Amino acid sequence: MSQKKASKNGAFSRRDFLKTGALSGMVLGSGTLLGGCASGNGSARPGDAKNIIFMVSDGMSSGTLTAADHFLRRNHGRPSHWISLYEQNRVVRGLMDMTSGSSIVTDSAAASCSWGCGRRLVNGRVNMTEDEQPLKPILKIFRDAGKATGLATTTTITHATPAGFGANVMARGEEPTIATQYLERGYDVLLGGGNRFYSAEHREDGRDLYSEYAQAGYKVVRKKEELKAFNSSEKLLGIFYDSHVPYTLDHMNTEEYRRDIPTLAEMTESAINRLSQNPNGFILQVEGGRVDHAAHGNDAAGLIYDQIAFDDAIARVLEFTENRDDTLVIITTDHGNANPGLNGVGSGYGESEPRFDRLAEFRHTNNWFLPQLDENSSVSRIRELVEYATKIEIRRDEAEILRKAYAREYENLHRMMSRPWPVMGQILANYLAFNWIGTSHTSDYVELAAYGPGSDRIGPFTKNTDLFHLMVEMAAVQAYQEA
Repeated sequence: MSQKKASKNGAFSRRDFLKTGALSGMVLGSGTLLGGCASGNGSARPGDAKNIIFMVSDGMSSGTLTAADHFLRRNHGRPSHWISLYEQNRVVRGLMDMTSGSSIVTDSAAASCSWGCGRRLVNGRVNMTEDEQPLKPILKIFRDAGKATGLATTTTITHATPAGFGANVMARGEEPTIATQYLERGYDVLLGGGNRFYSAEHREDGRDLYSEYAQAGYKVVRKKEELKAFNSSEKLLGIFYDSHVPYTLDHMNTEEYRRDIPTLAEMTESAINRLSQNPNGFILQVEGGRVDHAAHGNDAAGLIYDQIAFDDAIARVLEFTENRDDTLVIITTDHGNANPGLNGVGSGYGESEPRFDRLAEFRHTNNWFLPQLDENSSVSRIRELVEYATKIEIRRDEAEILRKAYAREYENLHRMMSRPWPVMGQILANYLAFNWIGTSHTSDYVELAAYGPGSDRIGPFTKNTDLFHLMVEMAAVQAYQEA
């Protein structure tokens, strides 16, 4: 295939991208973008992807993917579903550049919008240009093309990553507005947390969005049993917690959570069951959002168990796509975060594995016990709570350092690591051999895996915005891109 002439800034226009019919051999900026691969799909054509499922483990560094796989192999005798796809050569695999329009380090809003509208935007914006012009998000494009649309997440449903596929606001924190936009745009399935943005009791404008959604034809569910019982063609709104859905490990060990709150895998299955009723197909974004939150908090148990929960959602998608050739599945992350990893410790690094194995005995995340402490907590109380949650008896001097972190009397040489959450992460690193480089997003090129029609166009290095063009072309919805 002949190469297209690049524009002055080294990028290709949308028209050039769509004209190629494939990305093989193209060069964007300084990197070769995409080439052929053993996808098992042959040469896919525009329109071959009736359905698109876009899966995001938010804030997943490569060390997170590795640690979850190690944990499953050591404790369950199997690899993760994600790594198994690599082992079996069932996916195209590459790296992706997630640079935003304002920084080499992206936030989740700009990252999701790069896929959701095909533009690199300023961090914090949701499908809005620098001159405050709205860009049509991909869920509206698919909706206008007659396809079903859905979002499922462990964050608030109005959070940055789901919003990047369906909303337009100048600042990602405008979650009450995002909740009303979803209603106005009539997306078919919305599953996650965020009661405080829907309940009249919590909204500043006093609007009861639950009633408004119901009047617009939505089935509103608030409990797991209601979601499991849902079996109709109605639109579906499921809000299962006041803010973000609790971390997986805390969910596993709290009876109320297990009873009332669905897992990401359960939300994914319900979303697919409803969306697949549309004969024209659908688009669904699935987000494991609390992986990112755990990385920000240097919370090893929160991180690994939520990554495994995301991996369980991959399994539900694999079940749906088995023996199908009409669904493009993309599995990726929006950025790294804190770059955690299992470190070598002990003679010949022989202590790494037994220390890491201690995570299998944890009852709760750091996020469960740290809010119960403050600068007035005694060393004994700190040690007692930590031991209950982790079955690890930390030293008295370590507990005192944590107390000082609450009192702002402790300063690490890497100053962002001086707050209680990263201090706790560093303390537990002594016992788990699992440590962190910081508490914020990184500029890492991220993992990208895909299968189904169109995956044969993905090669070893991808620019984030090109996934938007790929999805729109493979679903043949280009005619609906304009507002």
